[in-house]
Amino acid sequence: MKKIILSIDGMTCSACSNGLEKYLNKQNGILDASVNLVMANATVNYDENILDQQKIEKYIKQAGFKSLGVFQEIHMEKKNRAEKIKLIVFSVLAIFLMYVSMGHMIHLPSIPLLDAHANPIAYTVCLFILTIAFLWYGWDILKNGYKNLIHKMPNMDTLVSIGVISSFFYSLYGMFQVLQGNQHAVMNLYFESTAIVIYFVKLGRYLDSISKDRTKDAVQKLVKITPNKAILLVDGEEKQVTLDEIKNGNVILAKPGDKIAVDGEILEGKAHLDEAFITGESKPAIKTVGDKVIAGSFNYDGFIQYRAEKIGKESTVSGIVRLVIEASNTKVPIAKLADKISGYFVPIVIVLAILTFFAYLLGEFPVKDALRTFVTILVVACPCSLGLATPLAIVISEGVCASNGILVKKSEVLENASKMNTIVFDKTGTLTYGELKIDTVYLYGNISKEKIIQIVGSLESQSSHPIAKAFTKYSKETKMELLPVNDFQNFAGYGIQGNIGQDHVLVGNHKLLKKFKITNDHAKDEEALTSRGNSILYVVINGEVVALIGVNDIIRENAKEVIQGLHQEKLQAIMLTGDQQKTAEKIGKELGIDTIISNVLPAQKASFIQQLKAEGKRVIMCGDGINDSPAITNADIGISVKSGTDIAMDSADVILTSNDLESLLKLRKISEKTIRNIKQNLFWAFFYNSIMIPIAMGIFHPFGFVMNPMIASLAMVLSSLTVVLNALRLKQ
Repeated sequence: MKKIILSIDGMTCSACSNGLEKYLNKQNGILDASVNLVMANATVNYDENILDQQKIEKYIKQAGFKSLGVFQEIHMEKKNRAEKIKLIVFSVLAIFLMYVSMGHMIHLPSIPLLDAHANPIAYTVCLFILTIAFLWYGWDILKNGYKNLIHKMPNMDTLVSIGVISSFFYSLYGMFQVLQGNQHAVMNLYFESTAIVIYFVKLGRYLDSISKDRTKDAVQKLVKITPNKAILLVDGEEKQVTLDEIKNGNVILAKPGDKIAVDGEILEGKAHLDEAFITGESKPAIKTVGDKVIAGSFNYDGFIQYRAEKIGKESTVSGIVRLVIEASNTKVPIAKLADKISGYFVPIVIVLAILTFFAYLLGEFPVKDALRTFVTILVVACPCSLGLATPLAIVISEGVCASNGILVKKSEVLENASKMNTIVFDKTGTLTYGELKIDTVYLYGNISKEKIIQIVGSLESQSSHPIAKAFTKYSKETKMELLPVNDFQNFAGYGIQGNIGQDHVLVGNHKLLKKFKITNDHAKDEEALTSRGNSILYVVINGEVVALIGVNDIIRENAKEVIQGLHQEKLQAIMLTGDQQKTAEKIGKELGIDTIISNVLPAQKASFIQQLKAEGKRVIMCGDGINDSPAITNADIGISVKSGTDIAMDSADVILTSNDLESLLKLRKISEKTIRNIKQNLFWAFFYNSIMIPIAMGIFHPFGFVMNPMIASLAMVLSSLTVVLNALRLKQ
């Protein structure tokens, strides 16, 4: 299976995106397709043995739209100046047209040459010419409306096109009567309705596009974080280059006030770097030799040299942008319901308009009244607000999450996070920092403490477990030389093994001793260490226990407050760890965890999650993304607490790039507000249509109130703006 994200041109409403999505999903070789109206793109998972990009783009063309190629999230552009100038010009023409055609209704002085009664022919020809200009301005609407009707996917453009063309040709008939001398026919012209409906639709789309661009602000900020240039070190000399010239392995210099150009590793120097855009942490982080740096970080005070490791699309920033875009392309269940409804909505409106037209004729109303009502129904029922209700809220919330160090990879998380009632935590690296320190070493042989730590440090240097960091950090601080390791092997939940020189070395917990049938005569020492909250490492060389090492972890600064906050939100908190019972209980009780389960293997963690779900609980699993990946995958929502540098490879639904558990409370709050906002948007969209369609059909006609197409088009714009402005409140 292969995935591609394509930019789509020609989508104007939810009926467009729904129609294209349905059409793509019917095609052979396409496994799944999701179309995003706000971002104007389509994510397609397809079988590369059957399809390629060219064939997929052919399907898009057949559906009545145009592919602009692979979606370039790094180069998302806002509305160009030409579109704005066009809108200004046609705004002036619209005011002039309204003045000429309707100024007399509010007793404005008329233009003698264009007076409907004094010079009906000049008046009619003027309106005709202006309307032709507006038809040219709205040609994209008419073309898309026709195409979508031909492809049996009627949308908003179809409604507007049918209404506008009907009104235009009826007015054209009236114009010929005027030209033939029938001055009374001047009252049967609806050229102004044709033009103003197009103008309001274009105005609404322009305003929508500005609002949609605002929803991309968080992504745009990420895109603009990286600098345009960098200082490359070539043979000891400084050379200023563009980012495109940097290759993996190049050495780059960052001076105070510079931004880090690409992801890499510090080779020389020390500096305070601001990584708030990734981590959400306002306090600058101290970075020194061996530490990783992220593109876009601001260097406050140091001269550092770093080696380029990830450039272009491989960088952390690009990874986050890509994942945010992909997340916004997934659909929450409530959005799928709205899409389904809007798919039926347009055909129903067309049928209602036709039935009302004939009902007026049968009721012996004038043809012009029947036509006016027909056009008004089509225009007022435009499903723009319905189509924007969900995607706008989702995209804005995705951006808010990203700016708070919460990377949501599936948009359904935003709907479900507020519904969860159970949260399961791993201990090491999640509730604690995972920055273990060597606390105590018991020696049982003739090998010195320094040698034992060197052997264990050499073996642990091959591991990615948080415990290994204690030895890695110690070796850096003491500049300890690491020994070569052969035949390294990891036993998840037990420990590690390898050969150092002629010796076979095992390092792990008491379960590792049982696994290799090694007698444990040091249970009392283990008990003494675990009672102080230590994690245990037995060191076995050639089948003999030579040392017992206790390493201690540090509880996260605000972990206790976060657990209290989750309790206030009525969530049950569970600790699920492979660590010793006493160590786990000590930390769990200190934090106020409800249930503490220790001595579990990664596979057992996954089974426990499945058991909770079988009991009807809605479960979040929060872990470090390494040994916890099976449990994270099995949970309703999997959350990984880790640094932003590995986001692209993580299998979790949510990544807390800030390593801050407080983000869990933020995510829940954002979820609550997002769903509330979507429901409000859908309510106003449905309320608008349920009220306006009957009014357009003439429910108040007996009371003398009649809606015309111009008022209908203005009402359509206002309904969309209501939804857009409500969605934008999420930014607060």
